Amino acid sequence: MRPEILFPLFAPARSLPGIGPRLEKLVEKLAGSKVVDLLWHLPSGLIDRRSRPKISEVRDGEIATIDVTVGLHVPPRNARLPYRVHVFDETAEMQIVFFNARADHLLKTLPEGARRILSGHVEFYQGQPQMTHPDHIVRPEDMEKLPLLEAVYPLTAGLPQKAIQKAARAAQSLLPDLPEWQDAQWMRMQGWHSWRESVQAAHNPRSLADLECNAPARARLAYDELLANQLALGVVRLRMRKLPGRPVIGDGRLRKKVIAALPFQLTAAQNRSLDEILDDMTSGHRMLRLLQGDVGSGKTVVALLAMLNAVEAGFQAAMMAPTEILARQHHATLAPLCKVAGIRLELLTGREKGARRVDILAAVANGEIDILVGTHALFQEDVGFHALAFAVVDEQHRFGVHQRLMLTAKGGVGTDVLVMTATPIPRTLTLTAYGDMDVSRLDEKPPGRMPVDTRALPLERLDGVVGSLRRALDRGAQIYWVCPLVEESDEIDAAAAVDRHLHLQAVFGDIVGLVHGRMKASEKDSVMSRFEAGDIRILVATTVIEVGVNVPSATVMVIEHAERFGLAQLHQLRGRVGRGDGKSSCLLLYQAPLGETAEARIRIMRETEDGFRIAEEDLRLRGAGELLGTRQSGLPSFRIARIDEQRDLLTAAYDDARLVLSGDPELEGKRGSALRTLLYLFERDEAIRYLRSG
Repeated sequence: MRPEILFPLFAPARSLPGIGPRLEKLVEKLAGSKVVDLLWHLPSGLIDRRSRPKISEVRDGEIATIDVTVGLHVPPRNARLPYRVHVFDETAEMQIVFFNARADHLLKTLPEGARRILSGHVEFYQGQPQMTHPDHIVRPEDMEKLPLLEAVYPLTAGLPQKAIQKAARAAQSLLPDLPEWQDAQWMRMQGWHSWRESVQAAHNPRSLADLECNAPARARLAYDELLANQLALGVVRLRMRKLPGRPVIGDGRLRKKVIAALPFQLTAAQNRSLDEILDDMTSGHRMLRLLQGDVGSGKTVVALLAMLNAVEAGFQAAMMAPTEILARQHHATLAPLCKVAGIRLELLTGREKGARRVDILAAVANGEIDILVGTHALFQEDVGFHALAFAVVDEQHRFGVHQRLMLTAKGGVGTDVLVMTATPIPRTLTLTAYGDMDVSRLDEKPPGRMPVDTRALPLERLDGVVGSLRRALDRGAQIYWVCPLVEESDEIDAAAAVDRHLHLQAVFGDIVGLVHGRMKASEKDSVMSRFEAGDIRILVATTVIEVGVNVPSATVMVIEHAERFGLAQLHQLRGRVGRGDGKSSCLLLYQAPLGETAEARIRIMRETEDGFRIAEEDLRLRGAGELLGTRQSGLPSFRIARIDEQRDLLTAAYDDARLVLSGDPELEGKRGSALRTLLYLFERDEAIRYLRSG
């Protein structure tokens, strides 16, 4: 149960003044549905109203606070014109302008002959100063009510700034005094104050420097958030370590057959990673390991050899992929090698129905199938394994942790889990997303892989590019042409795959195919099969081909509107070529002129094929929030912490969490108890459930 002291912070946001039924949905969209969400929604700007000029001294465009006497009211002749109020001081006069004004309200607020303090944005019209809709109008005796420094919050359409300011002030009034969970010496070294003081300081900046992520108040809150994340992952990791595992020790006979049949030698990185996986499998605890490998680094072979270790020991293995295209691709890659090993491999996706599905399920349940490859269909209720000991989850960032756990639960006692990703993730993000896992990295490419020649051209040279495809086709090449959208959009002037397909088909005829995410799975498979067979020579596609598609004879990749893709995506797409022994090329077509970030991306793509360097550069250019699109990627989305700028804090939080859990694994000591409150505060309740369940 959440501690009672936190109850007010988890009340609905609508309980705060200023948030009625009309604004409730907008506040939820902007920040969240609870009071605490508004505490994490920090100001992005600051209005300084301390400038107190006379009217003769005001400057165009400034925020000014002016002491004036109210003069004549000039109502408009018709409703479309503004209502004007003349005001003056001893140096000059100016006009205050209101649109859609109610005369009775203005006469009451600004009575003629009265003194008022006005604060707002000054602009000059026909050489004369005026203020349109002042932000504040107060009587001189109420001057203390006027906020001279005013925090400005990020907004969403339809939500007034004043409503968020009022709600944020009310949320701060509910701040409890919480037990201190930070180490006292660490806080002194950082110059940090208590959690409560830090929240208040972050919402009430005194200067622009207070809005920076390294300002003491914000840094303290960011560290709290990172520590909660690392503690939660650490608790899950400890829990996994405690769960009963089973040693899985094969005799190597199947692996020897497959290694002998490979047309290449394993790289040192593949051998090292395989040894790490096999060590985990022979130990008595459950394995939870991330296999990170660049495009074309040979992850699938490593995963197969690990699965064969389980089969040699008398168990079954499963491999789960996020899309049907990728599942079928894995099945096609593994099938000839499994045949060499003399074991039974099967595929299960949503497409396998009726009697076929019944037969597969029966064969899995009675142990006739050694390795089952599939999509999320693998963890549906009617799928039961005879003896599942090893599960491979490909492209983990497309699955939630719960889906991973549902698959491993099918193995009963201690299923070992290997998570694979072809999206190189910077070390810092590996900590935030995969801190509960051990990590193996494939940082070499198989021998014989030639570098991909990467070039960039402006889109106005499109006709020349289409002409050069003819020469590539004459050389026997197959070509990918990737577009960012399926159909033309009014909002984004980007080429549509559908239109580009029609254009290229008019030039080259029926050898041009099309595949995109809105097609039925059977249609996509049919097109991909024809491309693999060579019937289709040019494949126009959206990013549906980004991951896992393997056609070694495809040697040309054209990416249209390359400036619209992130670095990691460009790298993934380029990885679809250069998979055979022929020379490959990648052409980045961009809309000129290029922005600074897009230019940097394209420059990096031309400089390197090292996915790990590219991932670090992508983090630097885009920040963690956008890197993999946190909402889609399974990466935690942080409300306060900025991973790209606060790596040192993340490393410190990682070390701190490890230290705490090594000495107090159940979080029962004085600091441990306070840290439980921190986990609840950042809604990492699941970790506490793990603690309770032992």
